[in-house]
Amino acid sequence: MTKDEIAEAYRAYIACLNSQDWERLHEHVAGEVTYNGAAIGLSGYREMLVEDFQAIPNLSFNIGILVCDPPVIASRLIFDCTPKDMLFGLPVNGKRVRFEENVFYQFQQGKIASVWSIIDKAAVAAQL
Repeated sequence: MTKDEIAEAYRAYIACLNSQDWERLHEHVAGEVTYNGAAIGLSGYREMLVEDFQAIPNLSFNIGILVCDPPVIASRLIFDCTPKDMLFGLPVNGKRVRFEENVFYQFQQGKIASVWSIIDKAAVAAQL
């Protein structure tokens, strides 16, 4: 895939997440996807995302920075949301918080095969 193709595929993936179109997640994510080195598969990845949206009803993935070096794409995602109860083990309890995630994705055969994520949990703690 070219830089433009991966960037387009990634933006389509983010749109899928934001619309919570779980039936189409397989179009963007490989069946044997890994997350931070753990083989969780598509079903585990989907379950993680569904739980995120249950904990944060107004969750929205917003691309702040996007850098591409095929087959890898890196993104700084920006979140401005209101979690219901706990977030990252912190008692947010309905308070609006803003934080970022730095995440790398490796594409294989047009789909996300590996994800490495670091979330700025300290930013959330500082807002409580």
